[in-house]
Amino acid sequence: MSRMLSRSVRTWVAGLLLCAAPLFVVGQINISVNIAPPELPVYDQPPIPGDGYIWTPGYWAYGDEGYYWVPGTWVQPPQPEFLWTPGYWGWSNGAFIFNEGYWGPQVGYYGGVNYGFGYGGNGWEGGRWQDGHLFYNQAVVNVGTTRITNVYNQTVINNTTNVTRVSYNGGPGGTRAQPTPQQLTFAHQNHVGPTPQQHQQVEAARNDRTLLASVNHGKPAVAATARPGAFTGANVVPARAAGAVHGSGEPATRSIAAPNRTPTPRPPDREHATDRPQAAARPAPREAAPPHEAPVREAPPREAAPREAAPREAAPREAAPREAAPREAAPRAAPKAPPPREHEEPPRN
Repeated sequence: MSRMLSRSVRTWVAGLLLCAAPLFVVGQINISVNIAPPELPVYDQPPIPGDGYIWTPGYWAYGDEGYYWVPGTWVQPPQPEFLWTPGYWGWSNGAFIFNEGYWGPQVGYYGGVNYGFGYGGNGWEGGRWQDGHLFYNQAVVNVGTTRITNVYNQTVINNTTNVTRVSYNGGPGGTRAQPTPQQLTFAHQNHVGPTPQQHQQVEAARNDRTLLASVNHGKPAVAATARPGAFTGANVVPARAAGAVHGSGEPATRSIAAPNRTPTPRPPDREHATDRPQAAARPAPREAAPPHEAPVREAPPREAAPREAAPREAAPREAAPREAAPREAAPRAAPKAPPPREHEEPPRN
């Protein structure tokens, strides 16, 4: 009986550990998509709601109806000295797989995606921890009217030669950034998954149909919020410019993602395919060329026809002078009439 009880206790404890494990394990979400996520929209950062918040940029998530936008928002870290590493979509085994973001002592690898507001593809330049307190870089962070004295100014140099809003790493058109040895070291540090407030933000976005890429066409009306889950109010920021939407896509397992991935580059080809008939219309003159060649072959009969018609037209030309003779005779008869009039005038006098 005691052995059975001890086994049940061990099983119960193991279950608790397994339930808690995902909070400290960083990995890939079990979903793969055969269509690339849309580009990142352009939007402004809402002002920070208070001291101690860290910016978490928006990103495209995937649900039952396709990609939807999760607005960026300000979040309090789960513990001091922790920073946020954004999640990102990565190309793997013929499909796009989402790598979930996490909290940790250092900002790790997030695919080289330029999320903006200090997340330029490598690290975060929007703030730093110092003596257990978070200091903000005013050159990047929108402090607004909040009274925050723990600030500094550090110019952030952006590489304007390769400006892109692509939201995924690898694959056709994706970023080519690879993790550095230092970032690989950060990946083995103690990590914490998204906070309950961040899950609240994702859940609110999933239930808002206006955030579907198929509805907003890459330009969500709620691009960023000051607080998680607050999708209404003065501090809700809409997108200023849309990102290109590649397609809705269908979830696919890795076993079938590779064969289904081949149509992914085809949407551009299909768009160009609509132009191909227009390009094919150019050979239309070439098809018209045979008619030009056909008359050359039929030229002798067509030339013979005018030759036969020429004498027919010549006959009326000869008849024309014959008709002109009576016209000249009419004036000859006119002068004959006056003489009788002259002979009649003497008797009147």
